[in-house]
Amino acid sequence: MFSENKKNKLNLETMSNQNLIAQGTNMVGDLESEGDFRIDGTIEGSIKTPGKIVVGKSGFVKGTISGADAYFEGKFSGTLTLTGTLTLKSTAHIEGDVSLGKLAVEPGATFNVNCTMKGAIKEMHISEREKTTKQAEQGKIA
Repeated sequence: MFSENKKNKLNLETMSNQNLIAQGTNMVGDLESEGDFRIDGTIEGSIKTPGKIVVGKSGFVKGTISGADAYFEGKFSGTLTLTGTLTLKSTAHIEGDVSLGKLAVEPGATFNVNCTMKGAIKEMHISEREKTTKQAEQGKIA
């Protein structure tokens, strides 16, 4: 019986960590939360979370988004900064400046941005260093 109550409490806590902006809702301003966001309405402003941002087909964000991961089916215009992965479905339309770790794009998505991939830069520097080290070991670098 105790374990049932504990499970129910954990489920309620997990469910309350997602913020929902429903279709037909228009917001202007800055949003900040420790929880995830699901956006099916329109937001003009900034969104900041250490979690995940999901923008549904009817969702539109104009402004700044900062978070871990993002999943887009809708539209975005502005500056998007992610520490993790940006996933774009075929209906997504993204414009602006994007900085992220990884990118996944379905055919049909619109991605008109200046893009910086943080993970790719780090991996490239490591690869170049390894290549230089191997050449030095083989006596090719004087």
